[in-house]
Amino acid sequence: MSLHACKGWLFPFMLWAMSASAVEPYAAPPWLPGGNLQTLYTAAFLRGPDITYRRERWEWPDGDFVDADWLDAERPGAPVVVLFHGLEGSSQSFYARDLMSALKKRGWRGVVPHFRGCSGEPNRLPRAYFAGDAAEIEAMLRRVKSAFPDAPVYTVGVSLGGNALLKWLGDAGTDAKMLVRAAAGVSAPLDMNAAGHALDSGFNRATYTARFLHTLKKKALDKAGRFPGLLDSAAIEASTTFQEYDTLVTAKLHGYKDAEDYWTRTSSKPGLKNIALPTLVINAKNDPFLPASALPAQGEVSSSVTLEQPDEGGHVAFPGGPFPGNIDWLPGRILEFFDSVNIE
Repeated sequence: MSLHACKGWLFPFMLWAMSASAVEPYAAPPWLPGGNLQTLYTAAFLRGPDITYRRERWEWPDGDFVDADWLDAERPGAPVVVLFHGLEGSSQSFYARDLMSALKKRGWRGVVPHFRGCSGEPNRLPRAYFAGDAAEIEAMLRRVKSAFPDAPVYTVGVSLGGNALLKWLGDAGTDAKMLVRAAAGVSAPLDMNAAGHALDSGFNRATYTARFLHTLKKKALDKAGRFPGLLDSAAIEASTTFQEYDTLVTAKLHGYKDAEDYWTRTSSKPGLKNIALPTLVINAKNDPFLPASALPAQGEVSSSVTLEQPDEGGHVAFPGGPFPGNIDWLPGRILEFFDSVNIE
Protein backbone atom coordinates (compact mmCIF):
# COMPACT_ATOMS: atom_id res chain seq x y z
CA MET A 1 0.00 0.00 0.00
CA SER A 2 1.36 3.44 -0.94
CA LEU A 3 2.01 6.09 1.70
CA HIS A 4 -0.64 8.28 0.06
CA ALA A 5 -3.24 5.51 0.26
CA CYS A 6 -2.26 4.77 3.84
CA LYS A 7 -2.78 8.39 4.79
CA GLY A 8 -6.17 8.28 3.11
CA TRP A 9 -7.59 5.86 5.65
CA LEU A 10 -5.21 6.34 8.57
CA PHE A 11 -5.82 10.06 9.12
CA PRO A 12 -9.61 9.74 9.57
CA PHE A 13 -9.02 6.76 11.86
CA MET A 14 -6.58 8.79 13.98
CA LEU A 15 -9.12 11.60 14.20
CA TRP A 16 -11.78 9.12 15.29
CA ALA A 17 -9.47 7.60 17.90
CA MET A 18 -8.60 11.00 19.35
CA SER A 19 -12.24 12.06 19.37
CA ALA A 20 -13.41 8.80 20.93
CA SER A 21 -11.07 9.22 23.88
CA ALA A 22 -11.60 12.94 24.35
CA VAL A 23 -14.71 12.87 26.53
CA GLU A 24 -15.11 10.29 29.27
CA PRO A 25 -18.56 8.93 30.22
CA TYR A 26 -20.26 11.35 32.59
CA ALA A 27 -19.56 10.97 36.31
CA ALA A 28 -20.90 13.45 38.85
CA PRO A 29 -18.42 15.14 41.21
CA PRO A 30 -18.50 13.66 44.74
CA TRP A 31 -19.18 17.08 46.26
CA LEU A 32 -22.47 17.48 44.37
CA PRO A 33 -24.66 14.39 44.86
CA GLY A 34 -28.23 13.87 43.67
CA GLY A 35 -30.34 15.08 40.78
CA ASN A 36 -31.88 18.06 42.55
CA LEU A 37 -28.58 19.44 43.83
CA GLN A 38 -26.94 18.94 40.45
CA THR A 39 -29.83 20.68 38.68
CA LEU A 40 -30.26 23.61 41.06
CA TYR A 41 -26.57 24.31 41.70
CA THR A 42 -25.70 24.24 38.00
CA ALA A 43 -28.54 26.59 37.03
CA ALA A 44 -27.76 29.00 39.87
CA PHE A 45 -23.97 29.14 39.93
CA LEU A 46 -22.43 27.78 36.71
CA ARG A 47 -23.48 30.48 34.32
CA GLY A 48 -21.02 29.94 31.49
CA PRO A 49 -18.92 32.65 29.79
CA ASP A 50 -20.34 35.85 28.33
CA ILE A 51 -21.11 35.61 24.61
CA THR A 52 -21.45 38.49 22.18
CA TYR A 53 -24.32 37.72 19.83
CA ARG A 54 -25.61 39.39 16.70
CA ARG A 55 -29.41 39.56 16.78
CA GLU A 56 -31.42 38.98 13.64
CA ARG A 57 -35.20 39.21 13.39
CA TRP A 58 -36.97 36.68 11.20
CA GLU A 59 -40.39 37.78 9.99
CA TRP A 60 -42.74 34.82 9.73
CA PRO A 61 -45.44 34.38 7.03
CA ASP A 62 -48.18 34.37 9.67
CA GLY A 63 -47.28 37.93 10.69
CA ASP A 64 -45.26 36.99 13.75
CA PHE A 65 -41.50 37.08 14.28
CA VAL A 66 -38.61 35.12 15.74
CA ASP A 67 -35.45 36.70 17.14
CA ALA A 68 -32.31 34.68 16.42
CA ASP A 69 -29.03 35.36 18.22
CA TRP A 70 -25.99 34.50 16.12
CA LEU A 71 -22.43 33.61 17.01
CA ASP A 72 -20.66 34.55 13.78
CA ALA A 73 -17.55 32.98 12.27
CA GLU A 74 -15.03 34.28 9.76
CA ARG A 75 -14.66 31.08 7.74
CA PRO A 76 -17.27 30.98 4.93
CA GLY A 77 -17.93 27.24 5.11
CA ALA A 78 -17.84 26.95 8.90
CA PRO A 79 -20.35 24.45 10.33
CA VAL A 80 -23.48 25.87 11.94
CA VAL A 81 -25.00 24.59 15.19
CA VAL A 82 -28.64 25.52 15.84
CA LEU A 83 -29.61 25.43 19.51
CA PHE A 84 -33.26 25.16 20.56
CA HIS A 85 -33.55 26.34 24.15
CA GLY A 86 -35.67 24.97 26.97
CA LEU A 87 -38.82 26.22 28.67
CA GLU A 88 -38.46 29.96 29.34
CA GLY A 89 -34.85 29.76 28.19
CA SER A 90 -32.91 32.00 25.82
CA SER A 91 -29.52 32.59 24.27
CA GLN A 92 -28.40 33.70 27.76
CA SER A 93 -29.19 30.36 29.40
CA PHE A 94 -26.08 28.80 30.90
CA TYR A 95 -26.13 25.80 28.56
CA ALA A 96 -26.43 28.10 25.52
CA ARG A 97 -23.52 30.24 26.60
CA ASP A 98 -21.34 27.23 27.31
CA LEU A 99 -22.09 25.55 23.98
CA MET A 100 -21.53 28.80 22.07
CA SER A 101 -18.21 29.26 23.86
CA ALA A 102 -17.13 25.80 22.70
CA LEU A 103 -18.20 26.62 19.13
CA LYS A 104 -16.30 29.89 19.20
CA LYS A 105 -13.09 28.06 20.12
CA ARG A 106 -13.56 25.86 17.03
CA GLY A 107 -14.37 28.73 14.70
CA TRP A 108 -17.88 27.38 14.11
CA ARG A 109 -21.08 29.36 13.79
CA GLY A 110 -23.91 29.04 16.27
CA VAL A 111 -27.43 30.38 16.45
CA VAL A 112 -30.15 30.37 19.11
CA PRO A 113 -33.54 31.06 17.54
CA HIS A 114 -35.82 32.13 20.38
CA PHE A 115 -39.19 30.51 20.63
CA ARG A 116 -41.99 33.05 20.33
CA GLY A 117 -42.11 35.35 23.33
CA CYS A 118 -38.73 34.28 24.72
CA SER A 119 -36.43 36.95 23.26
CA GLY A 120 -37.44 39.71 25.67
CA GLU A 121 -40.31 41.02 23.59
CA PRO A 122 -43.86 39.59 23.42
CA ASN A 123 -44.71 37.98 20.10
CA ARG A 124 -47.52 39.49 18.05
CA LEU A 125 -49.97 36.60 17.81
CA PRO A 126 -52.07 34.72 20.38
CA ARG A 127 -50.07 31.53 19.81
CA ALA A 128 -46.96 30.99 21.90
CA TYR A 129 -44.55 28.05 21.89
CA PHE A 130 -44.97 24.47 23.02
CA ALA A 131 -43.17 21.15 23.36
CA GLY A 132 -44.43 19.59 20.13
CA ASP A 133 -44.07 22.50 17.72
CA ALA A 134 -42.37 20.49 14.96
CA ALA A 135 -43.48 22.96 12.28
CA GLU A 136 -41.67 25.79 14.05
CA ILE A 137 -38.52 23.70 14.37
CA GLU A 138 -38.55 22.96 10.65
CA ALA A 139 -39.18 26.60 9.73
CA MET A 140 -36.22 27.72 11.83
CA LEU A 141 -33.92 25.06 10.38
CA ARG A 142 -34.99 25.97 6.84
CA ARG A 143 -34.14 29.59 7.56
CA VAL A 144 -30.66 28.64 8.76
CA LYS A 145 -30.04 26.27 5.86
CA SER A 146 -31.12 28.88 3.33
CA ALA A 147 -28.59 31.30 4.82
CA PHE A 148 -25.75 28.75 4.69
CA PRO A 149 -26.69 26.19 2.00
CA ASP A 150 -23.17 24.82 1.63
CA ALA A 151 -22.28 24.54 5.32
CA PRO A 152 -22.96 21.46 7.44
CA VAL A 153 -25.80 22.15 9.87
CA TYR A 154 -26.09 20.44 13.24
CA THR A 155 -28.79 20.96 15.81
CA VAL A 156 -29.19 20.63 19.57
CA GLY A 157 -32.43 20.74 21.52
CA VAL A 158 -32.48 21.23 25.29
CA SER A 159 -35.34 20.18 27.58
CA LEU A 160 -38.59 21.42 25.96
CA GLY A 161 -36.60 22.41 22.87
CA GLY A 162 -35.14 18.91 22.85
CA ASN A 163 -38.57 17.33 22.83
CA ALA A 164 -39.73 19.62 20.01
CA LEU A 165 -36.59 18.83 17.99
CA LEU A 166 -36.90 15.08 18.51
CA LYS A 167 -40.62 15.25 17.65
CA TRP A 168 -39.71 16.93 14.35
CA LEU A 169 -36.97 14.40 13.63
CA GLY A 170 -39.41 11.55 14.20
CA ASP A 171 -42.11 13.15 12.08
CA ALA A 172 -39.75 14.12 9.25
CA GLY A 173 -37.90 10.80 8.98
CA THR A 174 -35.46 10.78 6.05
CA ASP A 175 -36.58 14.27 4.95
CA ALA A 176 -34.71 15.72 7.95
CA LYS A 177 -31.43 14.87 6.19
CA MET A 178 -32.05 17.68 3.70
CA LEU A 179 -31.62 20.23 6.50
CA VAL A 180 -29.47 18.63 9.21
CA ARG A 181 -26.42 16.39 9.31
CA ALA A 182 -26.75 15.27 12.95
CA ALA A 183 -28.68 16.18 16.09
CA ALA A 184 -28.60 15.95 19.88
CA GLY A 185 -31.43 16.07 22.40
CA VAL A 186 -30.48 16.94 25.99
CA SER A 187 -32.71 16.20 28.99
CA ALA A 188 -35.77 16.18 26.75
CA PRO A 189 -39.07 15.25 28.46
CA LEU A 190 -39.54 12.38 26.02
CA ASP A 191 -42.69 11.20 27.77
CA MET A 192 -44.58 14.42 28.43
CA ASN A 193 -47.22 12.74 30.58
CA ALA A 194 -44.59 11.27 32.89
CA ALA A 195 -42.73 14.58 33.02
CA GLY A 196 -45.86 16.64 33.63
CA HIS A 197 -47.01 14.49 36.54
CA ALA A 198 -43.49 14.38 37.99
CA LEU A 199 -43.21 18.16 37.93
CA ASP A 200 -46.62 18.58 39.56
CA SER A 201 -45.68 16.49 42.60
CA GLY A 202 -44.02 17.28 45.93
CA PHE A 203 -40.67 19.04 45.91
CA ASN A 204 -40.75 19.46 42.13
CA ARG A 205 -44.04 21.34 42.25
CA ALA A 206 -42.85 23.68 44.99
CA THR A 207 -39.48 24.32 43.35
CA TYR A 208 -39.34 23.88 39.59
CA THR A 209 -42.98 24.22 38.62
CA ALA A 210 -43.50 27.30 40.81
CA ARG A 211 -40.48 28.95 39.19
CA PHE A 212 -41.60 28.24 35.64
CA LEU A 213 -45.18 29.30 36.29
CA HIS A 214 -44.02 32.61 37.71
CA THR A 215 -42.95 33.81 34.26
CA LEU A 216 -45.32 31.71 32.16
CA LYS A 217 -48.37 33.10 33.94
CA LYS A 218 -47.16 36.68 33.43
CA LYS A 219 -46.91 36.06 29.69
CA ALA A 220 -50.30 34.37 29.56
CA LEU A 221 -51.95 37.22 31.44
CA ASP A 222 -50.36 39.69 29.03
CA LYS A 223 -51.89 37.74 26.13
CA ALA A 224 -55.24 37.71 27.90
CA GLY A 225 -55.06 41.49 28.13
CA ARG A 226 -54.04 41.95 24.50
CA PHE A 227 -56.59 39.46 23.16
CA PRO A 228 -59.79 39.87 25.22
CA GLY A 229 -61.94 36.77 25.58
CA LEU A 230 -59.13 34.41 24.60
CA LEU A 231 -58.05 33.18 28.04
CA ASP A 232 -59.47 32.96 31.56
CA SER A 233 -57.25 35.36 33.52
CA ALA A 234 -58.66 34.50 36.95
CA ALA A 235 -58.14 30.77 36.43
CA ILE A 236 -54.61 31.35 35.16
CA GLU A 237 -53.73 33.43 38.19
CA ALA A 238 -55.01 30.66 40.47
CA SER A 239 -53.17 27.83 38.69
CA THR A 240 -50.37 26.11 40.59
CA THR A 241 -49.60 23.06 38.43
CA PHE A 242 -48.49 22.42 34.88
CA GLN A 243 -51.62 20.36 34.34
CA GLU A 244 -53.76 23.39 35.16
CA TYR A 245 -51.63 25.82 33.20
CA ASP A 246 -51.31 23.62 30.11
CA THR A 247 -55.07 23.04 30.08
CA LEU A 248 -55.86 26.74 30.50
CA VAL A 249 -53.17 28.16 28.22
CA THR A 250 -51.00 25.81 26.15
CA ALA A 251 -53.82 23.53 25.03
CA LYS A 252 -56.19 26.46 24.49
CA LEU A 253 -53.73 28.39 22.30
CA HIS A 254 -52.49 25.46 20.22
CA GLY A 255 -55.50 23.27 19.51
CA TYR A 256 -55.41 20.58 22.17
CA LYS A 257 -58.31 19.42 24.33
CA ASP A 258 -56.49 19.69 27.66
CA ALA A 259 -53.11 19.06 29.27
CA GLU A 260 -53.35 15.27 29.00
CA ASP A 261 -54.19 15.50 25.29
CA TYR A 262 -51.34 17.97 24.76
CA TRP A 263 -48.83 15.85 26.66
CA THR A 264 -49.84 12.66 24.87
CA ARG A 265 -49.77 14.09 21.35
CA THR A 266 -46.52 16.02 21.72
CA SER A 267 -44.36 13.36 23.39
CA SER A 268 -41.33 12.62 21.23
CA LYS A 269 -40.70 9.12 22.61
CA PRO A 270 -43.00 7.22 20.19
CA GLY A 271 -41.30 8.80 17.18
CA LEU A 272 -37.73 7.97 18.18
CA LYS A 273 -38.05 4.77 16.16
CA ASN A 274 -38.54 6.85 12.99
CA ILE A 275 -35.46 9.08 13.29
CA ALA A 276 -33.25 8.62 10.24
CA LEU A 277 -30.18 10.75 10.89
CA PRO A 278 -27.48 10.37 13.57
CA THR A 279 -29.00 11.60 16.82
CA LEU A 280 -27.61 11.59 20.35
CA VAL A 281 -30.24 11.51 23.12
CA ILE A 282 -28.84 12.29 26.58
CA ASN A 283 -30.99 11.83 29.71
CA ALA A 284 -29.71 11.42 33.25
CA LYS A 285 -31.49 8.72 35.20
CA ASN A 286 -31.72 11.03 38.20
CA ASP A 287 -33.30 13.89 36.24
CA PRO A 288 -36.04 15.21 38.55
CA PHE A 289 -38.12 16.27 35.52
CA LEU A 290 -38.46 12.77 34.02
CA PRO A 291 -38.54 9.45 35.90
CA ALA A 292 -35.94 6.91 34.78
CA SER A 293 -38.78 4.43 34.24
CA ALA A 294 -40.02 6.62 31.37
CA LEU A 295 -36.72 6.55 29.47
CA PRO A 296 -36.62 4.52 26.24
CA ALA A 297 -34.64 1.35 25.77
CA GLN A 298 -32.47 0.79 22.70
CA GLY A 299 -35.15 -1.46 21.23
CA GLU A 300 -37.59 1.48 21.24
CA VAL A 301 -35.48 3.73 19.01
CA SER A 302 -34.07 3.54 15.50
CA SER A 303 -30.54 2.43 14.72
CA SER A 304 -29.70 6.09 14.04
CA VAL A 305 -30.32 7.03 17.68
CA THR A 306 -27.60 6.78 20.32
CA LEU A 307 -29.05 6.68 23.82
CA GLU A 308 -26.86 7.96 26.61
CA GLN A 309 -28.39 7.59 30.07
CA PRO A 310 -25.84 8.19 32.84
CA ASP A 311 -26.91 7.44 36.40
CA GLU A 312 -26.41 11.07 37.40
CA GLY A 313 -26.39 14.52 35.87
CA GLY A 314 -29.71 16.07 36.86
CA HIS A 315 -31.73 18.16 34.41
CA VAL A 316 -29.58 19.94 31.80
CA ALA A 317 -26.78 20.01 34.36
CA PHE A 318 -23.98 17.43 34.14
CA PRO A 319 -21.58 19.48 36.31
CA GLY A 320 -17.99 18.36 36.67
CA GLY A 321 -14.61 19.14 38.15
CA PRO A 322 -13.55 20.18 41.65
CA PHE A 323 -15.54 22.83 43.52
CA PRO A 324 -16.94 25.22 42.32
CA GLY A 325 -17.25 23.06 39.21
CA ASN A 326 -17.81 23.57 35.51
CA ILE A 327 -20.30 22.61 32.80
CA ASP A 328 -17.81 21.60 30.12
CA TRP A 329 -18.79 17.93 29.82
CA LEU A 330 -22.03 18.50 27.93
CA PRO A 331 -20.76 20.65 25.02
CA GLY A 332 -17.72 18.40 24.81
CA ARG A 333 -19.87 15.29 24.46
CA ILE A 334 -22.19 16.89 21.92
CA LEU A 335 -19.36 18.11 19.70
CA GLU A 336 -17.57 14.78 20.03
CA PHE A 337 -20.71 13.12 18.67
CA PHE A 338 -20.88 15.55 15.76
CA ASP A 339 -17.21 14.89 15.02
CA SER A 340 -17.83 11.14 14.93
CA VAL A 341 -20.58 11.64 12.35
CA ASN A 342 -18.21 13.62 10.13
CA ILE A 343 -15.66 10.82 9.81
CA GLU A 344 -17.97 7.85 9.43
